Amino acid sequence: MRDTAAKILAVFIGLFVLYTSAAGPFESLVQRALFLGLVVTLAALMYPLAPGSRLRPVAIVLDLALVIVTWVACGYIILNYDKIMNALPWATGADVAMTVGLVLAILEMGRRVVGLIFPTLVVIGLVYALLGHYIPGLLGHSQFDPYFVTETLFLGDLGIWGSLLSIASTVIAAFVLFGAFLLHTGGGQTFMDLAMRVGGKSPGGAAKMATIASGLFGMVSGSAVANVATTGNFTIPLMKRLSYPAPFAAAVEAVASTGGQLAPPIMGAAAFVMAEILGVSYVTVMVGAILPALLFYLSVFMTVHVVSLQRNLRIVDEESIPSWPTILRWRRLLPVLAALGGLFFGILTGRSVQTAAFIGIAALLLAFIFVSIGSNRPKAMLRQMLAALDDAGRGLVIIGILLAGAQILVAMINLTGIGVTLSSLIVTLAGDSVVLVAIIVGLICIVIGMGLPTTAAYVLVAAVLAPALTGVGVTPLAAHMFVFYFATISVITPPVCVAVFVAAGIAQTNWLPAAREAVRLGAMTYVVPFMILIYPGMIGQGGALAIGEALLSGLVLVVAIPFLLAKMPMTGNRALDIAAYILAIIIALVPHPAAPVFAASILFVGWWIARKRRPSAIELTASQE
Repeated sequence: MRDTAAKILAVFIGLFVLYTSAAGPFESLVQRALFLGLVVTLAALMYPLAPGSRLRPVAIVLDLALVIVTWVACGYIILNYDKIMNALPWATGADVAMTVGLVLAILEMGRRVVGLIFPTLVVIGLVYALLGHYIPGLLGHSQFDPYFVTETLFLGDLGIWGSLLSIASTVIAAFVLFGAFLLHTGGGQTFMDLAMRVGGKSPGGAAKMATIASGLFGMVSGSAVANVATTGNFTIPLMKRLSYPAPFAAAVEAVASTGGQLAPPIMGAAAFVMAEILGVSYVTVMVGAILPALLFYLSVFMTVHVVSLQRNLRIVDEESIPSWPTILRWRRLLPVLAALGGLFFGILTGRSVQTAAFIGIAALLLAFIFVSIGSNRPKAMLRQMLAALDDAGRGLVIIGILLAGAQILVAMINLTGIGVTLSSLIVTLAGDSVVLVAIIVGLICIVIGMGLPTTAAYVLVAAVLAPALTGVGVTPLAAHMFVFYFATISVITPPVCVAVFVAAGIAQTNWLPAAREAVRLGAMTYVVPFMILIYPGMIGQGGALAIGEALLSGLVLVVAIPFLLAKMPMTGNRALDIAAYILAIIIALVPHPAAPVFAASILFVGWWIARKRRPSAIELTASQE
């Protein structure tokens, strides 16, 4: 019964998103309160307290109480939104009670959805806001009583009902629905077949296929961990079946799925949040993310290639690879092309992002119905559409709960001023050195991001750490891209590398060797953020020459870093080879127009020497190792 109720509610949420994307959202507070009430209710159905336990009857009462408290609070906002926005009312005891109940519901659902780490951070933020005036020195702040905190959190649009929940209930929701329809109407299988065709026949074909497939899926999903769990159940067994080492198979899937969070158009939903925080267009953020994401995937591909040559990893069997005519059948491609065409048409014609997503969905559904006529029963088509709505509704639970919790934390950070204080301390500690500030911020981002989903991790580090970079002269977009990258790659960075944990579980191997392989495969990702600070062209700024300079530098690193880690020979002298690779990497990171050319020349000379000395030096590496 509970599963049926969850399915019905999830489909209803999907329809709610579809309607508000087409007709426009309700009044701001109404839209956000309705959305939060719906996702908290669905979370209670999907993640019940103490399922199968003897205490379940008591747990049902608690679940019901949390849902009722949530709807009382959300209903109060819906009925009084005009008064709240125009009169700025003083908080009463009833307001405090509703705020406490709603916050508890959000925290408890957050605990069930993603574990203890994130709710604990929110609790720390609340306790700091209420008791931080007792802390002496720079970390202390002015006293705020519960009524003032209630007015900040509940009776306005800067607390729970702030911009993050606004984005979750409109733009992100529309794109989650877009992705669900794309995958459930044949796009998912098309992505998988395309990945198999492109990567399957070269050395390490299964790993390359996994990289492409997981990247394509990750680009339209909101979670690296969820992506590992989805595509990993296909790609990891395939790699193991071809005798790939289990830790390597797990690492490939974890890294590729994480890369999907760094790539447009959704970037784990962070693209929309970043655009809102920075006050720039979504297109600006999307364009800024293209080159870094491209370099990331090129580096993973290169690393997989050299490792495959060294270990003589098998290609995918020819009979398992679909033919190009099968993949490129117009019936398969038309819905995907219609979806993407509608989306970009909406964006390029200046429509709102959620309206553009709706145009993409509408075009997709029309194309899907057209190509299905005569080959698919109406009931089967309806089931696919309902499955997409269900999937989208369920996917919005984690996003809605997390961003509501993140908005509470951000509100407390802004109220107390702790973000500015910590940024000032970092700048003081680093002595205004951009390099030292960047290193400190990067390390803290990795630690803060451990165990958190992409969007929640980004919101937290953007509020606390991005100001430290802008304080030493880094442009806002570059600063936010920097912290976003480091917060995101925490899911593959030991010790709390949750994407690796999930992939290792599927591969039935120990997580530690899988984590080592993941760090090697994703080594370029730890360098890309620094390139964003060094080369404005990395994020599409500075004109064509700057972009070309950034691209050449990135290509040097794409080759040098994997070859260095794989100990690929050039001159026949290992020490000299290592020195050449390191020199090329260092020079490529020097902020000078001639540096990328010089670094590329080093690699070219090394390649020329290797070719003269032994034409197949690279291919023979496996036997040498």
